[in-house]
Amino acid sequence: MKIEFQNELPDLATIAIAVPKGATPALDRLDAARTLVTAAAKAARFEGEAGSIAEIFVPRGGDAGRVILIGIGEGKDVDLEKAGGALAARYETAGIEAIGVDLSAADASGVARFAGAAAQRGWRFDIYRTKLPEASKPTLQRLVIGGAPHGSEGVWSETRALTEGLELTRTLVAEPPNILYPETFVERCRHLEELGVKLTVLDEAAMRGLGMGALLGVSQGSAREARVLAMHWNGTGAESDPAIALVGKGVTFDTGGISLKPGPGMEDMKWDMGGAGAVAGAMKALALRKAKANVVGVVGLVENMPDGNAQRPGDVVTSMSGQTIEILNTDAEGRLVLCDVITWVQREYRPKTIVDLATLTGAMIISLGNEHGGLFSNDDALADALLAAGRETGDKLWRFPLSPAYDKLIDSPIADMKNVGPRGAGSITAAQFIQRFVDEGVAWAHLDIAGMVWADKPGSTHDKGATGFGVRVLDRLVRDTVEN
Repeated sequence: MKIEFQNELPDLATIAIAVPKGATPALDRLDAARTLVTAAAKAARFEGEAGSIAEIFVPRGGDAGRVILIGIGEGKDVDLEKAGGALAARYETAGIEAIGVDLSAADASGVARFAGAAAQRGWRFDIYRTKLPEASKPTLQRLVIGGAPHGSEGVWSETRALTEGLELTRTLVAEPPNILYPETFVERCRHLEELGVKLTVLDEAAMRGLGMGALLGVSQGSAREARVLAMHWNGTGAESDPAIALVGKGVTFDTGGISLKPGPGMEDMKWDMGGAGAVAGAMKALALRKAKANVVGVVGLVENMPDGNAQRPGDVVTSMSGQTIEILNTDAEGRLVLCDVITWVQREYRPKTIVDLATLTGAMIISLGNEHGGLFSNDDALADALLAAGRETGDKLWRFPLSPAYDKLIDSPIADMKNVGPRGAGSITAAQFIQRFVDEGVAWAHLDIAGMVWADKPGSTHDKGATGFGVRVLDRLVRDTVEN
């Protein structure tokens, strides 16, 4: 969806007027239709609640025009976001090509959130549809915002960068696993080089040479080769180590391996690379908005398949760190991918801070459902910054504990550790496993986003399907803690 700005509200057949809660709509431009619109709004009990809509058809020459009253609640950014998403959802397939929007009641930040939500809510994944009913085809192509406060276009340019990052993430997550696998994930990210992102790719031979036995153990049952992809954006102009590393789990399809998952619902495991998708989208957003930050995003890309060469329960593998791992369950594979990637990124880039994202445990969905991602951290300041970023952006997080008592649950009788603990505290023991690979003095946070990368119901900024969760919180974290 294209977002345009004009000094005045354009003369379009459809106009939308933002109305704060309890306020009288600003209808000066409607002339004779003002009384009709006021009466219709009253009849519809429209009171300006965020995201509420009242629609009125009015005479327009020899034709009919459409006036939309869109509630923006108290005018906070979150209210404007809800309103923008509601407008796009309502009129995406309504046969309207353009809507003129009066946002004079909002500030520049609110205008950007409104426009961003509309553009993000309008994203669709119709690539593989060959038959779509005419009434289901999207028609809304433009929002023309008139009378926005000074500075709105500048703020929107940064929100547009974020929106394009979200679109990359959603596309990666939504693609079917016969199309998106480790090698093609890398190719989908090649365009980042045109934005100034430096890409480094490790194939299996390189990983074998580095001793990445944990990651390669997950991949060994698949006909698709694993990859590690590093995306380095340095917007500081200084030659220095990245201040922060973003690490993503990229299991492009997860059968569970020999510890096979049940058949019903297994098709959902195409989005087990949601953490890697979020990292790629965040890196694109940072590059597009020319973030003054030195950041590296690294993703471990594998398929977890059950063939005759697949990893077995009972195997022992040696990680790149030298620590040995007893495999009790081949479906606890994401942590095996992350541990080698985290070791590599510390040796290669020496970041002071690491944030990893992974659709890691079903236990996280049991704990938090689909409302929050789980947060684990060895650093209170980093945890607080992530929680604040989640509140600001809507990518909500909830912190869980770490402690030596949980750590003991993954001790192995024959190796340094086992890859799963007991049934209880499954998300915590998974985080404790990852923490064993974080170097002394490195601030680290782990985001378990298992319940957040795919939605069964629409939200303010997404339809059903891929949400892009993680991109916004990472972008905000970098802005708040890293940028010069």
